[in-house]
Amino acid sequence: MKYQHTPVMLKEVLDGLAPKAGQIFIDGTLGGAGYTLALAKAVGPLGKVLAIDLDNLAILNAKERLAAVGFSNVILVQDNFRNLETIVAQNFSEGSQIDGIVLDLGLSSAQLDDESRGFSFQGDRPLDMAFNQEGYTAVATTTIINRYPLDRLTYIFREYGEEPKAYLVAKKIVEKRKKNWIRTTGELLDIISQVLKPNPKSRINPATKIFQALRMETNKELEALKEVLPAAINCLKPGGRIGVVSFHSGEDKIVKEFFKTESKDCICPPAAPACICHHRASLKIITKKPIPASEAESHENPRARSAKLRLAEKI
Repeated sequence: MKYQHTPVMLKEVLDGLAPKAGQIFIDGTLGGAGYTLALAKAVGPLGKVLAIDLDNLAILNAKERLAAVGFSNVILVQDNFRNLETIVAQNFSEGSQIDGIVLDLGLSSAQLDDESRGFSFQGDRPLDMAFNQEGYTAVATTTIINRYPLDRLTYIFREYGEEPKAYLVAKKIVEKRKKNWIRTTGELLDIISQVLKPNPKSRINPATKIFQALRMETNKELEALKEVLPAAINCLKPGGRIGVVSFHSGEDKIVKEFFKTESKDCICPPAAPACICHHRASLKIITKKPIPASEAESHENPRARSAKLRLAEKI
């Protein structure tokens, strides 16, 4: 299967990270290798780009693309970016510091098109939303659907999917699974459609938010994001930059709050009589408000419409 994916906000990311010849960068979410190739070109043969992805399909595609353009300055690693510090230690000498890091938290077009997995509504596919199918994922999607209690399903659909009818969808799933184990996307879509009806004014499938929530829970995406952000700052050199492209309000909130906390010298509660945390700012926020995709890009690539880019620089 050919890995197709268009990098979102590529120009804005490159402008924000400002890569230069000889520098070292990390693409924590390789995907279709769009950011990786652009960074590799910018840093040149004396620079390095470490690119990470859980999906073996992404790694194989990147190898082909790099060979086609003759780039030999990229290190490809199949792993979860939550293990960033370990990955860096394994691939760079002790004391090496990184000039910039980019994280694109979106789902790739290739993953949506992969008929062996259940990211898409197309067809009747196995209910498997793992980014990697070789044991990296924390919980199987079928386990979530068929074993999670009603209150946990409701929470996931409401918090991760931002679905107003989370409880009703979860309740219907619990009712149906008592009769038969839910195994495919088609079966799940049929259940969801009994609660969520199409909006004639929208082209978005009403099950979109539920599928998003299941994907995020399957891969423990918010937990991984919370782990990688402080690790990224530890890896950056002073003056190094981090750029995060998010597509979900929960993801953006985590990035926003982390940047805000790390840009302050003290994080003690306002009511505290004196500072006891001894926290010192490690970041300077570059984007006071997130940068959205341009109208032109959003028109050409509908998946860019919800994209938000935040940038910060290590002090």
